[in-house]
Amino acid sequence: MKIDQILNNIYPLPDTSKSTIKECISEISYPKGYFLLRANKIETSIYFIKKGIVRAYANSADNEITFWFGKEGDAVISMKSYVANQKGYEDIKLLEDCELYELKIQNLQKLFEKDINIANWGRRFAEQELIKTEERLISRQFRTAKERYKELLKNNSDLIQRVQLGHIASYLGITQVSLSRIRAEIK
Repeated sequence: MKIDQILNNIYPLPDTSKSTIKECISEISYPKGYFLLRANKIETSIYFIKKGIVRAYANSADNEITFWFGKEGDAVISMKSYVANQKGYEDIKLLEDCELYELKIQNLQKLFEKDINIANWGRRFAEQELIKTEERLISRQFRTAKERYKELLKNNSDLIQRVQLGHIASYLGITQVSLSRIRAEIK
């Protein structure tokens, strides 16, 4: 996905503002298995996925709990680092070779001070990320595992082909055995 489309999906910018923000963005790539963000570290960049898929998870006492998948067009960010300049709680690992756009948070904050359009873009970005987090929380609290799986199929069916079932089960908050049972029921 091209950076212009990603930026516009967040909040349409005038051409001059878009050019200004794009000057601060660089393209990078990393191989499958690379840790893009690490827990207990203040992250200094926001990434946008041009190509590939990533998984966000946190470690519990005995396993990893997946709480988010990102794919083409999605932002990869530690909100705790972005908003409060504090250490994040999540690890974000690449599940495929990825091409990414990187934007340094410090550079973006300087642009907020200089350009109201970019400041509004940043506000919309944070608002959208908050809504996504809220929707995941509500889904996990009020929907059954079967309903969450059906929702995943409806909204992100490509994840089923691209992500290990163990990660999908963790994301849904169930065991792999339960996921297999749900998948058999749906077929």
